[in-house]
Amino acid sequence: MSRVAFYAPLKAPGHPVPSGERTMARLLLRALAAAGFAPELASALRTRDPDGAQHPVLKAASLEEAGRLIAAYQADPPALWFTYHVYYKAPDWIGPAVSRALGIAYVVAEGSRSPRRAAGPHALGHAGAEAALDAADLILVMNRRDRPALEAARPRGQVLADLPPFLDPAEWPVTDAARAPGPLRLVTVAMMREGDKLASYRLLAEALGRIGDRPWTLDVAGDGPASEAVAALLAPFGDRVRRHGSVAPAGLSGLYGGADLLVWPAVNEAYGMALLEAQAHGCPVVAGGYGGVPDVVRDRVTGRVTPPGDAAALAAAIHGLAEAPGTLAAMRDAALAFAREERGLDAAAARLRAALAPLLGDRPRDHA
Repeated sequence: MSRVAFYAPLKAPGHPVPSGERTMARLLLRALAAAGFAPELASALRTRDPDGAQHPVLKAASLEEAGRLIAAYQADPPALWFTYHVYYKAPDWIGPAVSRALGIAYVVAEGSRSPRRAAGPHALGHAGAEAALDAADLILVMNRRDRPALEAARPRGQVLADLPPFLDPAEWPVTDAARAPGPLRLVTVAMMREGDKLASYRLLAEALGRIGDRPWTLDVAGDGPASEAVAALLAPFGDRVRRHGSVAPAGLSGLYGGADLLVWPAVNEAYGMALLEAQAHGCPVVAGGYGGVPDVVRDRVTGRVTPPGDAAALAAAIHGLAEAPGTLAAMRDAALAFAREERGLDAAAARLRAALAPLLGDRPRDHA
């Protein structure tokens, strides 16, 4: 069984704070194992720096870590190095150095290029991310918006392969929760923090105010430093909104399984794991079409994808599905099959197996 050195510079799979980033890191480890590899966490060093000021220190620490790993792996190197998520705020200085020294393949899953960050406070992080992406033998594209820049700067011999976001259906057993008769039951599952999440909650509140006279309720699962601001945004809707705070997976299954629709404006969302989780319970999704959202929600098949930032379109989509119970029922069946089969762990493992197999043995190209 081929060993794979795994690294997530943005957030390690063992990080104490839950997030979609941590979830996907853990899922990738599981998918690599299901694909027949033996993944091992190479380092938990986090290079994320929101403003770039700490990147000189983090680069030095990364190179020191790389030296330690090169020495440790020298006698028995892994078959390849696998880094999850590389961009200017979280570059990978470790993987390329170790891969080059050991003569093994270097793989990146979800890498993004941002030329406008080449100067300014993020210049060092940008340079580190660009160098890592240049060094990769294979980049697994998990977000469609990343592909054009990756294609434009692709070095000769580098392979780009699609690895759409996925989940492990075993983590989300289908529940017997019955969808309640009466008002349209909506659910939102998202952390509450400043920035894009709070902007999404603002759009959500605006959309709810535009639904009109259609009766509805909303269950909100999530917590965080912006919880008071979110509460203020949703306060005008009174007891139609029920806030649950942080909810464990078993509780989320109940919320997903009992809802008619998951609704989320998804401002600048990479793809949104909650959108897949809801569909795995037969709950269609209405979401804003940012980033990779169109890759995890099939518009008019498993839900609706509306123009980014358009609260009126979000409201219209919710209202339209509420008025079309037959369409909503068909979407439930389609969402369940899509999330559990096409975007399940087995499908992801098969994609990984096919993409990584050519890299085992001799390196496919010279990175000098």
